[in-house]
Amino acid sequence: MRLQNKVAIITGAARGIGRSAAQIFAREGATVIIWDMLDEGVQTAEAIRATGAQAEYMKISVTDVPAVEEAVRGVVEKYGRIDILVNNAGITRDRTLLKMSHTEWQQVIDVNLTGVFNCTKAVVPYMVEKGYGRIICTSSVVGVHGNFGQTNYAATKAGVVAMCRTWAKELGSKGITANAVAPGFIRTDMTDAMPEEARQATIQTIPVKRMGEPEDIAYAYLYLASDEASFVNGQVLGVNGGQAS
Repeated sequence: MRLQNKVAIITGAARGIGRSAAQIFAREGATVIIWDMLDEGVQTAEAIRATGAQAEYMKISVTDVPAVEEAVRGVVEKYGRIDILVNNAGITRDRTLLKMSHTEWQQVIDVNLTGVFNCTKAVVPYMVEKGYGRIICTSSVVGVHGNFGQTNYAATKAGVVAMCRTWAKELGSKGITANAVAPGFIRTDMTDAMPEEARQATIQTIPVKRMGEPEDIAYAYLYLASDEASFVNGQVLGVNGGQAS
């Protein structure tokens, strides 16, 4: 029970990596607050509660500042604290630079970068008050190495790293750590939609010769959220099977 009595908000936790994180955090003793715009979050929370753990779903867009701030206040009023924030929500609008519209650029910036700022900005004052906090942000191997057709996505994932490293310096003395996880090629709805030939070609570039599973990333989140990582701050944990080593 590595997160016993902790309260964790996980954004984008209705499905995929976020859902796996919510399930694992709950199993480790945390009260999990699922933030997502997808109604599948209802089923995720119900499934967690069916195991005897604590979870609830809140339909929240990370781009809606008043809604984020109100939701944070509600969590604190109900549970008395927020110990962990996992900024996992993200979207893609892939297109090459020459074809990418300003709208496609801005949509990704709004969710993947500004959304992380919005949530962290709202939660941190309560962490400072308690003298404890774990901020975990989802970057990507793409944020380190770039990727064809992902100017917007790569920019946000690089930006997330820069924000975490800045917050590590600003908040470390207040008992709060900030770290990022950079997933590689993970089995998600997005990768499931890829042509099989492209998927297999990518797998061949991974030394362990398989795709990552959502649980692989969720366990990285768990480590950074736990007290075992209390001296880990301002770091980027690559979980990629050696693909980008």
